[in-house]
Amino acid sequence: MAAPGSCALWSYCGRGWSRAMRGCQLLGLRSSWPGDLLSARLLSQEKRAAETHFGFETVSEEEKGGKGLAWVLGDAEELPFDDDKFDIYTIAFGIRNVTHIDQALQEAHRVLKPGGRFLCLEFSQVNNPLISRLYDLYSFQVIPVLGEVIAGDWKSYQYLVESIRRFPSQEEFKDMIEDAGFHKVTYESLTSGIVAIHSGFKL
Repeated sequence: MAAPGSCALWSYCGRGWSRAMRGCQLLGLRSSWPGDLLSARLLSQEKRAAETHFGFETVSEEEKGGKGLAWVLGDAEELPFDDDKFDIYTIAFGIRNVTHIDQALQEAHRVLKPGGRFLCLEFSQVNNPLISRLYDLYSFQVIPVLGEVIAGDWKSYQYLVESIRRFPSQEEFKDMIEDAGFHKVTYESLTSGIVAIHSGFKL
């Protein structure tokens, strides 16, 4: 039997297993082998595990993203953060589902630092009549059917289409962002207005 706190290393040699080493203390990474080869190998592996790549450079894990992002579950209309906390607030395809959009915008303004930027990507209104008709046909006749066939859920995809149509136009949403206290509010329509990026600053 190996002594407490030690281990025995076994190797397979043709006919069967044989004990190759004794007294290997795993915690101390020490062995009784000549030249301490096992220790060197384990320490090398530990060193590699604490390093990662940043482009072509090798850096420590702490240097690349630190401990990683922290996720917080909260209410967009009552964010669990102090005033003037963040440099940027982004939301994508989410503010359309908030019950009180005006309150969510006010909260975004509250938690941003002076000079902070608000960015929102959301479905919007198509500004090309021909594309608008084709988009309506696809939205109401195809999307819910696909939802039923693929996910077995017609209602959720019907809601998706209806919520997009009820969302304020680009200009109306721009006014709402300004009413929340933002300045230099702009928007950029993409794919003929199917989606739009809205931007504003807290000054």
